[in-house]
Amino acid sequence: MQLVLVRHALPERVHTNGSTPAVAADPGLTELGHRQAATLVGALGAEAVDGLHSSTMARAVETLAPLAAALGVEPARTADLAEYDVADPHYVPVHEMARLDPASWDRLRAGLLPAHVDVDAFRARAVAAVEAVVAAHPGRGTAVVVAHAGVVNIYLAHVLGIDRPLPFPLDYAGITRVVCGREGRRTVRTVNEIGHVAALLAEVGAARG
Repeated sequence: MQLVLVRHALPERVHTNGSTPAVAADPGLTELGHRQAATLVGALGAEAVDGLHSSTMARAVETLAPLAAALGVEPARTADLAEYDVADPHYVPVHEMARLDPASWDRLRAGLLPAHVDVDAFRARAVAAVEAVVAAHPGRGTAVVVAHAGVVNIYLAHVLGIDRPLPFPLDYAGITRVVCGREGRRTVRTVNEIGHVAALLAEVGAARG
């Protein structure tokens, strides 16, 4: 089967200070993010899609919504597809990270997760969740999974035998394809296809607030 892994589109920023209650940040998409999500209809809407899946986080759910509506398919939502920051009280989009969270930016550029993340536990959770999607589609069809840069990256690192948990830069609404054989073979066909969303990615820097 073909596994299509999609990074969510651009979400809102949630940047807290010391006086803000520590609740988990779960931002939805910006206006630009919604337009990025809509490009997935043209990119994937003509394919024979057998199932739609997403993490339970708002930015993933909202990214998948236009494609789900176009296909008339109800997505399955899986908590274990959530990002490593699922419990964090803030979310800083990557184009603002160098300014607002330089320590995390330095680690990201090195292909590393934030220091507080249990990498082995996150890898085990994310890989198992993606493989559960594969197991749910045993034929020759296509399953689309909208998740997060960390989830997609750590799955690719697992498949390719790469030690760094974040080996690839992945853009908003970027598409990655993995062919999954019944015998367990996993072949990465493409990483971070962005032709469908390139014009809107150029607007991301201008969206800084």
